[in-house]
Amino acid sequence: MAETLRAAIFLDRDGVINENRAQYVRTWEQLQLLAGALPALVRLAGSAFAVVIVTNQSAIGRGLLGGQMAQHINTQLVAQLAQAGARIDGVYVCPHRPDEDCACRKPRPGMLLQAARELQLDLAKSWMVGDAVTDAQAGLAAGTRALLVRTGRGSEPGVLPAGVSQVADLAAAVDHILSSPS
Repeated sequence: MAETLRAAIFLDRDGVINENRAQYVRTWEQLQLLAGALPALVRLAGSAFAVVIVTNQSAIGRGLLGGQMAQHINTQLVAQLAQAGARIDGVYVCPHRPDEDCACRKPRPGMLLQAARELQLDLAKSWMVGDAVTDAQAGLAAGTRALLVRTGRGSEPGVLPAGVSQVADLAAAVDHILSSPS
């Protein structure tokens, strides 16, 4: 019997869940959740969606952040969210600089495709939520629907890809997704 794939909500981290910092989040103490992000994530925990963080972290490739520290920050974030009743089903990190031309750095879909394989996800029924056009492009390239939030880099002017809407923040994105037909 074939395993049923489930839909996911892929979330960029910096600018969607926590404040985006010009000099990168390099310690756990620098990670500050955005207003409304925690209640939105708690709402998602009650849904059938897998919740997956997909985050470009070029600070690793630039030598500004060690891989172990990046893992520590994400582990602490997942634990803090779980303590509050939220659920993160996976965290995928691209450590590469933009000039390294890897397959995982958004706007390329590598992290989403890897998560789909490892977590048995139905990309066609999934969503990508980010704060930058490159997040939406990664989602579209992987076959998901995409939403952009105005938090983080989402307040910067830019042209949205066809079929991509922009909402105020993660809470508004969750409202939109949970009220959309599957």
